Amino acid sequence: MEIKHMIYFIEIVKTGSMTKAAENLFISQPTISKLLRDLEAELEVELFDRHKRKMVLTDAGEAFLHQAKEIVRLYENLPTEMDNLLGIRKGHIKIGLPTIMDVRLFTQMLGKFHENYPDISFELLESGSKKIEESIENEELDVGVTVLPTDTEAFHQFFWLEEQLKLVVPRSHKFAERDKIELIELRDDDFILFSEDFVLNDRIIEACKTAGFVPKVIAESSQWYFIEQMIVSSLGVSILPESIIDMLKEDVVGIEIDTPSISWQLAIIWKKSSYTSFVTKEWLKYIQEQLMFQRKK
Repeated sequence: MEIKHMIYFIEIVKTGSMTKAAENLFISQPTISKLLRDLEAELEVELFDRHKRKMVLTDAGEAFLHQAKEIVRLYENLPTEMDNLLGIRKGHIKIGLPTIMDVRLFTQMLGKFHENYPDISFELLESGSKKIEESIENEELDVGVTVLPTDTEAFHQFFWLEEQLKLVVPRSHKFAERDKIELIELRDDDFILFSEDFVLNDRIIEACKTAGFVPKVIAESSQWYFIEQMIVSSLGVSILPESIIDMLKEDVVGIEIDTPSISWQLAIIWKKSSYTSFVTKEWLKYIQEQLMFQRKK
């Protein structure tokens, strides 16, 4: 049995089709069919139920899939592991960031880290917390910033920051001169929220329900700049973190929310049941040290 047998088998399961798997692997369907037959012959079991119209795994197939994924993961991580043993300070880190997050502190730390590790490169993916967690789970990202609480069985985590959320209205709004407002007073307003990929969306809707009403959402966006422009155009109001409001133009006003107040906590997370490279460990260690230093100021 060769590693390619396992890779081809995993691709068949992933696509649900030998035809599609062959296309993705750039080989012919007869080739992948023969490899599967050879694999089953060597294992002396059937991996797929041939009586089903779709590619359905047998119990033996399920067991083999679990082991094959682990073996392929170890095989793919072998070059990185060897680099780690040699203490090589180079590599690539894929990081997920919420588009609603104020990235100024984050990029400052990234810049300082780069001074110490100039051969480490970064790839930043901006998305909502739900998508970031999903991408880390699928090992498409190494680490990410997400909204707490998160799944502590699936992810390691350490605290990043906490901040209050405020109401944001245009200067022409009837509440623009207020310093503080109760959430129930917004029951007749139109809301502009982040898209459903963002945990913040759920947090705001739940807070409104707790206050006694269901918010009327007339628009959603994944970019705070577009939300700002819609507020300026008097399409509706929104609720945003303080740090984002500080970056908005003078055409909008941030107002403290009371009864209930709304806050969010951000954390850096990475997958528990996955290999963490040397460069990612070094980056996580550095960020934790920097955060501890910032909090002691």
